[in-house]
Amino acid sequence: MSNFYAICLTILCSCLFSACVNKHISTTSVNQLQPGEVKTRKISIVEKLKENSHRPIEERIALYHKLKEKNPGLYDFGNETELTLYGYSFLWANNLNDAIAVFALIISEFPNSANAYDNMGEAYLQAKDSIKALQNYEKSLEMNPDNFHAEDVIGLIKFPTIKPITAQEKFSKIYDEKDYLADLDQLGQKLLAIHPQALKFITKDQFWKNIESKKSLITQKTTYAEFAWHCNAIIASIGCSHTASSTMQNDYHEFSILPLENSFPLQVRWVNKQLFVVNPMNNSDKVKVKDEILSINGIETAKLISDIYKHIAAQANIETYKTHHFNFYFAALIPYALGLPDTFEIVTKENHGSVKLHKAQKMATELYDPAVNSCLKDLCLEILDGKTAILTISSFNYYVWDTYPVFKAFIDSSMNIINTKKIENLIIDVRYNRGGSQHPSIYLLQHLMDKPFTYYSKAEFEGKTDKIYGEEIIYPLENRFKGKVYFLIDGNGNSTTGHFMSIVKAHNIGTIIGEELGSNQFCTAGQTLCRLNNTKLVISVANNTHISTATKLPDETGILPDFFVTQSIDDYLNKVDVVKNYTLELVRK
Repeated sequence: MSNFYAICLTILCSCLFSACVNKHISTTSVNQLQPGEVKTRKISIVEKLKENSHRPIEERIALYHKLKEKNPGLYDFGNETELTLYGYSFLWANNLNDAIAVFALIISEFPNSANAYDNMGEAYLQAKDSIKALQNYEKSLEMNPDNFHAEDVIGLIKFPTIKPITAQEKFSKIYDEKDYLADLDQLGQKLLAIHPQALKFITKDQFWKNIESKKSLITQKTTYAEFAWHCNAIIASIGCSHTASSTMQNDYHEFSILPLENSFPLQVRWVNKQLFVVNPMNNSDKVKVKDEILSINGIETAKLISDIYKHIAAQANIETYKTHHFNFYFAALIPYALGLPDTFEIVTKENHGSVKLHKAQKMATELYDPAVNSCLKDLCLEILDGKTAILTISSFNYYVWDTYPVFKAFIDSSMNIINTKKIENLIIDVRYNRGGSQHPSIYLLQHLMDKPFTYYSKAEFEGKTDKIYGEEIIYPLENRFKGKVYFLIDGNGNSTTGHFMSIVKAHNIGTIIGEELGSNQFCTAGQTLCRLNNTKLVISVANNTHISTATKLPDETGILPDFFVTQSIDDYLNKVDVVKNYTLELVRK
């Protein structure tokens, strides 16, 4: 799997992909300009090629060269990322000949691109031509010595019988002290070199003090797992939810490598500063549902959670986001914070003395609150009483090069129904929305705004040559909703969701209910993958900055609701959606 493909898999669910995608969406969005908007962006050459998809790939490439010769200023010929996605559309469909032809075009157009050769290596590897694959990967590595993916593939091609150590196998591996220390220094250097806003929420002096404090914890017995936990604290200190240790597979690294027997054997939930058992798992003889845990292995839960929060990366260190992350990955976070013990003893409010728990037989996790999103889909429209509708938008992960038409068709259909039925109150539920592309966010806003607006005040990333969609004036649609609007938010709301809700807040589009959003108008996104030299720990580092036009809102907090409503443990256990119920009561009043 090529480095580009790995990045795509890792970041599809949030605006982590914005640096990659924005390089090409600035050209594909020309046809979405509204009447009266100035057309300044160049036409997407890839869209032109797609219009000729009925022709052989050779003819399409010939068309590319012809248009470049005759109309160099009309089409965007400088967008390598868009062409790369075009090539991968063939590779993912196993149309290897067309993929190789497109990648060859990219190499000829961008001869200094290490990624172009990496992609060609992937295509030849999939075509089982190991000789040409090796040539391209070696060329890519020569041009970019940090391309660790190419380095790994070269090793696999040259030494197919040698199996690389897996992350799971590295869990208890012990490296030399000096290797750990060198990697901690490298981590600090990479974060400051790549991340454009690394020192926004922390001073440079404190940042390096944090690294020195983690160095002091390194001993001759430090395992890879413990080292990774130390790295998480350094990463979290910069206050960016888009920077983390990575498995290259969109999985929380420490969770994925933790052996089952080391995981915390209860399903728990941190609610209103209290830790409750919500599923005893195989410890029903020890504890029961709703028992409140006061301490684990002698550590008070409040202190334990406080330490865990220091290891969770969150935009501006917003605690609601950290809380939701903990409630997803408690089975791993608790053991790491306790030093990866062999056993767990808890003290509960309901029992006298400590209780030693059985080892886990199943990994405990709770990815979604069963009370939220009753339609069980990312996109859903519910008509309640003839006057009120609920529009669930659990994802903005709809890109123009992929599934954006699905989102647009859903919104068009929903708004047609809403307007036809003369709905007066519209509830828009963006809870659990972790972000995605700006296109669906903007399109939804076009149905809510009553005046022209600009989405981005700043969009900066490497290779940007033109304005991207959202930096110019956007016009409301004629069939926009004109009734009362209510927005449901939670700490999960990340990335593009922050941009969306910041504009809602700044323009007072409607009433906001719930808890502090996990993000705001400020977003450092994109992704550069780097690997530490000795431990080979992979880090994904945000590499761009996108800020909405709601710049008067504070960068240090998430978007705040007009009505703060949070769930109690009883609400959670009884599957009561208190945020929705509170909103419906507001509508009735």
